[in-house]
Amino acid sequence: MIHNEKTIQGYKINATDDELGKVDSLLFDDENWTVRYLVADTRKWLPGRTVLLSPISIKAVNHEEEQVSVHLTKDQVKDSPDIDTESPVSRKQEMRLNQFYGWGSYWGGPGVWGPAMYPSELFEEDFVQEPQGIGENSEESHIRSTSEVQNYEIHAEDGGIGHVESFLVDDETWKIRYIIVDTKNWKSGKKVLVAPAWITEVRWAEKRVYVSLDQKKVENAPEYDPDAPISRAYEEKLYGAYGKNPYWKE
Repeated sequence: MIHNEKTIQGYKINATDDELGKVDSLLFDDENWTVRYLVADTRKWLPGRTVLLSPISIKAVNHEEEQVSVHLTKDQVKDSPDIDTESPVSRKQEMRLNQFYGWGSYWGGPGVWGPAMYPSELFEEDFVQEPQGIGENSEESHIRSTSEVQNYEIHAEDGGIGHVESFLVDDETWKIRYIIVDTKNWKSGKKVLVAPAWITEVRWAEKRVYVSLDQKKVENAPEYDPDAPISRAYEEKLYGAYGKNPYWKE
């Protein structure tokens, strides 16, 4: 299902043997626009430390009870590599984390989760590969916080259309399906959705995102209602308005 990432923040995280803490924020891969880590706030249990939990470890997400369950024990999390979540997360650090937990790697494969379709599959032995060599760009990071991109300007091919308000995330694949765009500084002020697949360029230093749409199509796009679930009928209407090929037909 597709949910606003802001609703997931604050969810309680349950290990197999006790509560770990709460979801503090989400970190995504700016190449594939996929959530790679939940940052867990463990201040009541591990004072002064936050830990990274990959969707690989997630057993279930219960939106009604606002809980995330993981296939990990508290001791595993306590002994996991200490990663400074305030600094860029490098590939070397990701490899250390994967090797500690015995997970398969999401990089180096054909899909957004490497050889797997869903991140949970990388928890299985069949998908665990031998550790790959660390390349010369191992310190380069493509992991960013979703909160970092909030308020970035969104530009169509013929001008600005608004700014990033939040992201809608598929809680099975953990792909960012849509960017919620607030157009209040441009036109009517309605909220519309655009897909990361339509991004042509991100100018990180300028805090701008460019998409392959024109202003007229955005103006005529169906309005996004944050109180209504994302239905396939709404998605079909959205893709039809933009003249884009739906992701479920790829």
